[in-house]
Amino acid sequence: MTMETHVLDIKKRMKSVELLKILKKNHTYEELSKITKLPVTVLNRYVKGHVLPSKNRADELFEIFDKTFDIKDEVSRRIEFDGRGYFDNTELLGDTLFMRVVAQMVSEKFAGKKISKVLTAAVDGIPIATHIANQLEAQLIIAKATREVGVTKFIEESYVPSFSGVLMTLYLPKTALTSRDNVLIVDDIIRSGETQRALVNIAEKSGAKIVGIFFLVSIGKNWEKKIRTPPNCIFEIVLQLPEPNAPS
Repeated sequence: MTMETHVLDIKKRMKSVELLKILKKNHTYEELSKITKLPVTVLNRYVKGHVLPSKNRADELFEIFDKTFDIKDEVSRRIEFDGRGYFDNTELLGDTLFMRVVAQMVSEKFAGKKISKVLTAAVDGIPIATHIANQLEAQLIIAKATREVGVTKFIEESYVPSFSGVLMTLYLPKTALTSRDNVLIVDDIIRSGETQRALVNIAEKSGAKIVGIFFLVSIGKNWEKKIRTPPNCIFEIVLQLPEPNAPS
């Protein structure tokens, strides 16, 4: 076994433990034992990091995860709406282990697209965009609502968020994105579509090729008429939710 093969083997075995930890969030050890056909003591040692599963055992855990894990249910469980139709996504974005698993799944969708940059807007899009950029070995670039000191030239795009009546502007350093880049636009949640349309416009102003657009969650359908999908662009959304009914 070459050194490279050995490293890949270790990474896969470690990844299988991460998947097991995800399942453990919703199951007791006894329930996991029934699902995996493994003793509780063995599962505990894997989850606690005391030992890694063998290559064959890791392959089995991957198969079990694929059959047991529903990413849409997991994302839905981590979003909570209040009585006014606003949502709390703290549990979703704060679970770094879950973000890594989602990013791995997303990166497989965009494999072979030679993505060089992952573009998102500050601030809530940063966690998932960071994990996706890491998986794709791409550079993360962030459009911000303020100009950074020390940067002299920006690509900027102004927009009015729905119901705010306030003009907002996103700024991206001009050198961050060029016509040589293949860019993936990422955000956590899309609702009105204004911010995400601004990201698309920034990418187009730079001359970069938009090869993909990814959102963890879409709420309602009002945003659909605002987002132009470039030719041959892959569009991915994990979970689509209806607009919650506002209280009367």
